[in-house]
This record gives sequence, C-alpha cells and structure tokens, in this order.
Amino acid sequence: MDNASDNSFDVVVVGGGAAGLAGALTLVRARRSVLVIDSGSPRNAPAAHMHGYLGQDGESPAALLAKGRAEVAGYGGEIRPGTAVAADRLPDGGFLVRRGDGTSVRARRLLVATGLVDELPAVPGLGARWGRDVLHCPYCHGWEVRDRPVAVLADGPLAVHQAQLWRQWSERITLLAHTWRLTAEDRELSAALGIRVVEGEVTGLGVQDDRLTGVTLAGGAVVECEALVVAPRFTARSGVLSSLGLPTVVVERDGLPVGTCVESDPDTGATALHGVWVAGNVTAPLEKVPGAAAQGVRAAVAINTELVEAEARRALEVHRAGAVV
Repeated sequence: MDNASDNSFDVVVVGGGAAGLAGALTLVRARRSVLVIDSGSPRNAPAAHMHGYLGQDGESPAALLAKGRAEVAGYGGEIRPGTAVAADRLPDGGFLVRRGDGTSVRARRLLVATGLVDELPAVPGLGARWGRDVLHCPYCHGWEVRDRPVAVLADGPLAVHQAQLWRQWSERITLLAHTWRLTAEDRELSAALGIRVVEGEVTGLGVQDDRLTGVTLAGGAVVECEALVVAPRFTARSGVLSSLGLPTVVVERDGLPVGTCVESDPDTGATALHGVWVAGNVTAPLEKVPGAAAQGVRAAVAINTELVEAEARRALEVHRAGAVV
C-alpha cells in the first residue's frame, strides 16, 4: 500500500454516485489510497426513493450515498467536494486531475464515474416534476403508479414501445401523439392493447397540491394523468474523459439513438487509454443503480489487479538490478 500525500493517491475516483463509491469502497478495502471527487449532483437526486436494489429497496438516493461515503471514509478513503474539470497524462504514466477551484491532485490510476445528464423534451414544467411524476423507467417507478392514469409523451420513435411497457403496470395508458407522427401500425397496436391515442401538441402540465393532474394541449384541451412518461436523451458527463482524448459514441436501443457514452470493456470498465477505467451511466446509460454499483466494484478489482501486477514487475526489476550489482 502506498501512503498518499495530501495531493497524491493510488486511485482518484471522479464521481461520488453509486458506481464511484462502490469502486472506492472496494479499493480502500484493498488498502489503496483513494480520493473521491464528488460534485454532489447525482443523476437520481430528484427521486425520493430508489427501487430494485436488494436490501435497499425504498431507500432514498441521498441516504444511500451518505451511507456509502461513511463506509469509504471508515476505511481511510478521502472524499472531497468539487468538480473535476480535466485531467492530464503525466510522463510517469499517472495523471494530474484538475478541479474547478484551480486545485489539482495526482493519481496513479483513474476511475471515472461521472454519470450522465437527462436531457428532457422541450415541454414547460417537465424539469420541476422530473423523478417525481414525470418519469421514464417503469422498473424504477412503475409500482408506485400502478393502476393509475399514465400518459406517454410521443416525441420520438420509442414512444410506442414505452406505452407497451408501462401497460404492464397500468391498463390506463394514454399515448400523447404530441410532435411525433404515429404510423398506422402504431395506432393499430395501441388499439389492440387498449391504449388511448390523443392528438395535439403538449404545451404544459397541470399541477395541484404538488401533484401532477394532467397535461394541456395546444388547443386548450386537458388530458388527465397522474404520471407522465417521457424519453430523455442520455448525455454522458464526459468532460474529464474528453480531456484525455477519450471520445463519446452514440448509444442505440433497438437501432435508434438514445444518447452518448464512453466505450469501455464490458467486464472490467477499462477504456482505450491505459490507466483509466469507467463505471456507471457514463459508460452504460441504461444501467440502474444496482448495476452501476456492480460496475464500480468490477472496475476497482481490475484496477487493483493491474496495480499489483505493475508493482510486482517493478519489484522484480529492482531485485534483478541488485543481483547484477
């Protein structure tokens, strides 16, 4: 185990969400010196509860991260608030990570778990309700709105698929044609499934007592619903990775673009740049919290293994040099 100075660590983890903290926890338990740089802006911050995480179902995202930070710190890991804005490759193979406040830290290896930004459709009011009753993932929120009236906003080709999927949780589904031109096949399938199709562009939301009550159409008509399903564009937070020359690529689902990510090895999270790993939504936009945490653990194991092997090679070189002398 290397002893870290105030500004030098075995591993710097950029991002303090589930993926980053799970990776950091694994690394500090492997007796690595670890710094987590946490901007404090997790993707799921608007959500009051988190679901599908075994043993943590119903927990708030904020509480989960607070527990994670305490666990990392309990093993000697350091967590500093702030935003990493860029990184430079050093001649010795390590990295200099620069933060928005002008400070910098050195790292032998990097684990980037900066997540993504959900870019919402251009309908007034969506952002204020996002993660509450404006939703996109039925596995995260479907149970909570089961059997209630749910509307699906059609502003792209995935809307019909979303309507089909959400019908598993409620038979009271309305497909809002909005700005998307539904095909005859789309309409026939919706009719077969009992999904109501409503024409007209959505121009706003109806809210009463801090609850969604419906959507307003351009002509003034109101469509009642208690949840509105949208399809955001998943845009990777890739600034640090881009500064190192790692580009984003387009992510497709069913042959259709849904966002961007930074590519990595699916088993270890290793990127094309030696010494840099990624985990969570920055590389897997469709991953849920449990999967993101698992990616962080796998990446951490790969990082520690690579460091162990590098240290063994260095020890052998020193040993052989001593033997020659």
